[in-house]
Amino acid sequence: MDLKTLVNTYKDQIINTRRDLHQIPEIAYNEVKTSSYIVNYLQNEALDVQTGIAQHGVVGLLRTDPAGPTLLMRADMDALPLNEATGLAFSSTHDGMMHACGHDAHIAMVLGAVTVLNRLKDKFKGTLKFLFQPAEEGPGGALPMIESGVMQHPTVDYSVGCHVWPDVPEGCIGVKTGLLMAAMDRFDLKIIGRGGHGAMPHLCVDALEVGCQVVNALQRITSRQADPLNPTVVTVGQFQAGSNFNIIPDTAEMCGTTRTFDREIWNSWPQRLEQIISGVCQSMGAQYELNFSKGYPPLINDAFMADVVRDCAAEVVGQANVVEPAKTMGGEDMAYFLEQSQGCFFCLGVGKQDGVPIHNPRFDFNEDILLNGVETYCRIALQLLR
Repeated sequence: MDLKTLVNTYKDQIINTRRDLHQIPEIAYNEVKTSSYIVNYLQNEALDVQTGIAQHGVVGLLRTDPAGPTLLMRADMDALPLNEATGLAFSSTHDGMMHACGHDAHIAMVLGAVTVLNRLKDKFKGTLKFLFQPAEEGPGGALPMIESGVMQHPTVDYSVGCHVWPDVPEGCIGVKTGLLMAAMDRFDLKIIGRGGHGAMPHLCVDALEVGCQVVNALQRITSRQADPLNPTVVTVGQFQAGSNFNIIPDTAEMCGTTRTFDREIWNSWPQRLEQIISGVCQSMGAQYELNFSKGYPPLINDAFMADVVRDCAAEVVGQANVVEPAKTMGGEDMAYFLEQSQGCFFCLGVGKQDGVPIHNPRFDFNEDILLNGVETYCRIALQLLR
C-alpha cells in the first residue's frame, strides 16, 4: 500500500478527530479537555506520553533507533474568545469560544500523522516527538515548553509545523525559505493628567488630548522614521478615556502592537516608544506608565528544511501546487522552535473564492484538505529519518 492510500484509509478518523476537538475549544492555558483528548489518543497508540508541560502541554514520543535523529512535529491547541457563527452540526459547545484559527485542524493532522507513522515505524530510524502546545494566541506557550526541556531528551534536530491558510488556494501547499512571519510585541500605556471642568481647560492637563497626540506621534515611526522598504507596523488597538461630555479626563489608557521582520528594529521598539511617549507627555505636562511586553521573534524557515518540505509537498499535491506564500505581519511562536533547531513552518492551503479569513466567527474549510497535511507530515518524517 502506498503512503497516499494508507493515509486515506484513516480519512474518517482524521476528520472526526477535528470535529471532536472543534466542539470543545478552550482559550489559552485552559486547554484541559483538549489536553485530555490528546493524551488518550496518544496512549491508545502506545506512545510514551508526557503531560502537564507549561500547564497543559503534551508530548508524545515514538522511538525506533535512539542513534537516529529526532524530528519534532508541533500543533497548537488553544482557541479564540469569540462566538461561533458557522452553523456547523459540530459547532462549539463552549459559549464565547471557537476554533477560528484552525488549531483543531492542526491537532487532527499531527494526531493523524501519529497513527500513520506508528504503522510505518519499521521504515525509519530515530525519534518522532509529537508536541501539542498551549496558548499560541497569547501569551505564548512555546517558550515555556522549551524552558521545561522539550527540545531535549532526546535533543531535537528538526522541527516542523503547519497552519491552515486561507491566503493559499485550496489544494495547494505554501512553503517559503527564510522570513515568513513578523516579530510581534504588545504595549500598554496609561497617560496621567489632571482632570477638571470641560469649560476650564486651562486648569487641567487633558489626558485624552495627550493620548491623541501620542497616537499620532507613534504613527510617525512607520511613516517617517522607518525605511519604507523594510515593513513595520505600529497599531493602537484600544483607547479609553473620559466619563462625561463636560469632564476633562485625568487619565487615558491605550494598548497596541508593534510588528517587524527586522531583529534590530524588534530590539529597538521599547526605546523608540519610550522616547516618543516621554517627549509628548513632558511637552504637555502629563505623566505616563508604559508596560512593553516583548512577544514572539520573527519566524524564519531554515533553507534545508524548506527544501525538504517543498519536495515532500510536491509528492502530495504536485509540483505546480506547491507555492510560495507571501510574508505576513502576523506572528507565531513556532518561531521559538525554529530558533532551537533546523525547521520549517508551512501553509496548508484552504483558500476559496467565497471563503472567510481566520479569526472570523464563520471560519471553516474543506476537511478533505487535512489529508494533504497528514501525508506531508509523514513524508517529511520518512525522508528525514530514513
